[in-house]
Amino acid sequence: MPIKNRFAELQSEITEWRRDIHQNPEILFETHRTSALVAEKLKEFGCDEVVTGIGRTGVVGVIKGKADTGGKVIGLRADMDALPIHETTGLDYASNTDGAMHACGHDGHTAMLLGAAKYLSETRNFDGTVVVIFQPAEEGGGGGREMCEDGMMDRWGIQEVYGMHNWPGRPVGSFAIRPGAFFAATDQFDIVFEGKGGHAAKPHETVDTTVMAAQAVLALQTIAARNADPVDQVVVSVTSFETSSTAFNVIPQTVKLRGTVRTMSRDMRDMAEKRVTEICTGVAATFGGAVEVTYYRGYPVMVNSDDQTDFAARVARSVSGDCDQAPLIMGGEDFAFMLEERPGAYILVGNGDTAAVHHPEYNFNDEAIPAGCSWWAEIVEQRMPAA
Repeated sequence: MPIKNRFAELQSEITEWRRDIHQNPEILFETHRTSALVAEKLKEFGCDEVVTGIGRTGVVGVIKGKADTGGKVIGLRADMDALPIHETTGLDYASNTDGAMHACGHDGHTAMLLGAAKYLSETRNFDGTVVVIFQPAEEGGGGGREMCEDGMMDRWGIQEVYGMHNWPGRPVGSFAIRPGAFFAATDQFDIVFEGKGGHAAKPHETVDTTVMAAQAVLALQTIAARNADPVDQVVVSVTSFETSSTAFNVIPQTVKLRGTVRTMSRDMRDMAEKRVTEICTGVAATFGGAVEVTYYRGYPVMVNSDDQTDFAARVARSVSGDCDQAPLIMGGEDFAFMLEERPGAYILVGNGDTAAVHHPEYNFNDEAIPAGCSWWAEIVEQRMPAA
């Protein structure tokens, strides 16, 4: 079954929703306007239940099919939050909020799931229940975790859950997916080296934290080069190097490093955390200084379930004619928390030749709307077919 005609009819309306959300971006859990808009639309569509405040500012809508002979319940999830980026697209519907923009396409994800919810509420041509999930704070806040901790999966009896993300560089409306580990675990670290500051002309009277920290930056790369199995994946990036002095002739007392670790397995994640601490402790001891390492575990590896991935790919092929094998992605995705609680799958939909996500010139491609909406609707109708 190709793209549904109903979504071609609805495209201009869904585009209006999307551009309104784009023009009014909200960061992390501050999605008050967006959440209110979503709840209002779901009620307008005639959803059987609409609940706000799940995971702080998340919204859940429940749509019952024409029948419910097997008690099947499927969750469909979209993210709503924007990024702290200043938009430079010059669009007539560009962000009205300085320093915030929808640079990752969550405006498109939300609009597409609203479009699917409107269609499913109109037709109800399925046997079971669909739960549409609109999540805040994907961009670093862990909104998916908070919705799960609020008991969302058990409260509505969700048995499977599906997510989608637009992907620049892929043809518009095409799909790609992979089973198993898909998006990386994303951890962060703060490292503070303490030494003995002093005059740059008398380095022998100091314990030089700049040299110490510089050695650590290089040594941390050996986690990937010499500790990791070469066929596994790990990325260690030191992204900030800050000294306690900016003078030309002062050796600083303190140097602070910050960075991120990306991994694709639990064992690699454990090893990387252990080695970050061991390496920095060893470097500090070598130079006669001290170090404090604070390691923050972020999003876990996002793992697609085999059966649900096969099904999601079949649905994608029925919509667009094809579905490619997606590459491993070292970025993080907090849909991982939902996939830890329930089997499910996450798919990529092509956004065409646009700027990359998280870029100030990025924009969601509205031509992808019919394909994305059709995939959502077909997930429901094919997984829970009406008699």
